[in-house]
Amino acid sequence: MKPETLPARTVSPTRSFMTLVLIELWERFGYYGMQALIVYYMVQRLGFNDERANLVWSAAAALIYVAPAIGGWIGDKVLGTKRTAVLGAMILTVGYALMAVPTENTWFLFCALGVVVVGNGLFKPNNANLVRKNYEGDDSKIDSAFTIYYMSVNVGSTFSMLATPWIKDYVNATYGGELGWHVAFAVCSVGLVLGLFNVALMRHTIHHLGSPPDRAPLDYGKLAMVLGGGVIVAGASAVILEYQALARAFVYIAGIVVLGIFVHLIRKSAASERSGLIAALVLTLQTVFFFIFYQQMSTSLSLFALRNVDLDFSLFGMHLFDWAPAQFQALNAIWIMVLSPVLAWIYTKAGKSGKDLSIAAKFALGFSVVAVGFFIYGVAGQFAVGGKTSSWIMIWGYGFYSLGELLVSGLGLAMIARYVPERMSGFMMGAYYVGTGISQYLGGVVANYASVPQNLVDPMQTLPIYTSLFNKLGIGAVACTLLALAVLPLLRKLTAVHQSHS
Repeated sequence: MKPETLPARTVSPTRSFMTLVLIELWERFGYYGMQALIVYYMVQRLGFNDERANLVWSAAAALIYVAPAIGGWIGDKVLGTKRTAVLGAMILTVGYALMAVPTENTWFLFCALGVVVVGNGLFKPNNANLVRKNYEGDDSKIDSAFTIYYMSVNVGSTFSMLATPWIKDYVNATYGGELGWHVAFAVCSVGLVLGLFNVALMRHTIHHLGSPPDRAPLDYGKLAMVLGGGVIVAGASAVILEYQALARAFVYIAGIVVLGIFVHLIRKSAASERSGLIAALVLTLQTVFFFIFYQQMSTSLSLFALRNVDLDFSLFGMHLFDWAPAQFQALNAIWIMVLSPVLAWIYTKAGKSGKDLSIAAKFALGFSVVAVGFFIYGVAGQFAVGGKTSSWIMIWGYGFYSLGELLVSGLGLAMIARYVPERMSGFMMGAYYVGTGISQYLGGVVANYASVPQNLVDPMQTLPIYTSLFNKLGIGAVACTLLALAVLPLLRKLTAVHQSHS
């Protein structure tokens, strides 16, 4: 392959951004289409109990988010940011295709999830890093761009989380044999194929973006090493998913190692960089707390929808439609699509007038509305008939929960882009995702406080188990709000020092 020459920018940032947004949209279509079904698949198809299903998926989610720490470095130093993102999308296509194979063998499922771990690790930090490079030097545009970028995640996930449960039910009802699960997973793979096709068509719009290795000829020896390492990581991931003690040890060790590297980089960095890195560390730790709440969507909230939510949507006594339990996860994405443009507009307008809230203040506000969301779930029992609560409880709970997500998680990538020097951006994007991964696993541990025994099927008995957990999570989110407010003065000082050196 000939070296890529990266000419002076001749493509508008908006066109480049749209190419990156579209591949992200299709990648998330695949991921969330799979996520909508995976816990149900383990409980209903493979016969796992709640506790095992929650922990297996949470461990997989942790690995999926930890892997970008390595993927970011590969993009920065080995293959190139752009090449690594495309390679990751290709591997994800294979991972979802493996899940489409009709088998009940748990090792096969764990190996397929291992391939997804590798693909996500290569794709996730590098595509986000290309967005950062596209808007480098313009903080207000970075906040706005990453909010819209985050919305693209939810465009893809909305369609897939509505589609895959319906496809699963339709194929199972029409053809039997539980084939619907695997057809739905195949659709996730097709989404990645469409995303890669789009990148091939629009590659000229991102021709000027990339890291130094993108400018050199592709080193096939390094590519072979990356692929060989990917095979090892996929196999190791399967083993970790099978043995929960190993999963727990891995996640905690990963957290200690990344925290140690973070502290080392802060100590060794120039004085002009140190304040920004410390601010990024504090905000990353806050993000870890947020994703414990986020993981409930695919674990405790998902099983709550299965057992204790009336699937009928009615308004003023008139039936509108029914949803499958798995489709309730799409409410998160729908709300984010509604709220993202509004927040992006507010950020841009506030930035122009000099009245924009700091990222730290937005984090504190985000935790407070997450608390409201979980308290809404917590009062579900007051609106229950025969142990089944109204579907509208889910709508409004997800509304507040999603606004909080936009204010915290939606700005997490923008925080890295704003505070971290370019030479460390790939690793720091990865470190951010490691923090996310650790909290995904912890979220599964928390979800198991509402683990329902397999022989307990009465909704009247399962309802208080779930509402008790949701109220405790609401209290936890209030505590996180108070902590975020407590560190605001420190973060204001660090940000001022960082900006004085910029």
